[in-house]
Parts: sequence; structure tokens; C-alpha cells
Amino acid sequence: MKELILDNLEVGERIRSIRKDLKMNREKFSEMIDISDVFLGQIERGERSLSLKTLCKIVSFTGASTDFILFGTNTNNSTIHKINRILSKSSDANIEYFYKIINCSHTFFKTYKEDD
Repeated sequence: MKELILDNLEVGERIRSIRKDLKMNREKFSEMIDISDVFLGQIERGERSLSLKTLCKIVSFTGASTDFILFGTNTNNSTIHKINRILSKSSDANIEYFYKIINCSHTFFKTYKEDD
């Protein structure tokens, strides 16, 4: 089994890329995850480690996975992160509505693709 090694510089670079994918500056992003922009800058440059609490806030706000942030081990699909961000701020009724739309679309495209 491959040993996963935590590298603060790489973690910071991944957090910066997530923030930039969201088209947010450091000040706004840090406000959304309730840390100072100075501390966020230190994390992004690999000068400081993020706490579990800060990691959870980033994951909750962005929808990024902890595996990607810490180790870069899964795909950083920005569209999925955007969808997760929308879902995290939606009511249960809206989430169910979104699911039905996606499921119908999936069924349609699956059927359509089989006809090719």
C-alpha cells in the first residue's frame, strides 16, 4: 500500500486552486471559512498547517474532498465541487428536485447514447 505523505506546500497549492476555481480572492474566501486572510495566505504558501477544524470548513464550503486537499488522490472536478456547493446550501426539497432532474437527464442520455 502506498504511504500517503502530507506536504504543506502541496496542500496549500490545492487549496489555492480550489479558491481560484471559485473565482474568489483570499479575503472573501477566508471570510467564508472564518479564518484571517493572513492565515489563509500562510496555508496556501505552505508556511502553516491547517487544523482539522479549518479543513472541515473548507470541505463544507467548497465541496472538495479531504482526500484531494490533503493528498491530491482523487480528481479535482470543479463542476462537481460547484454542484456540491449549491447542494450544501439547498433545502431538502430542492435537493430532491435536483436529483430528479439529474436522474431524468442521465436516463435520457443513457438511452440516447445506446441508440448511436
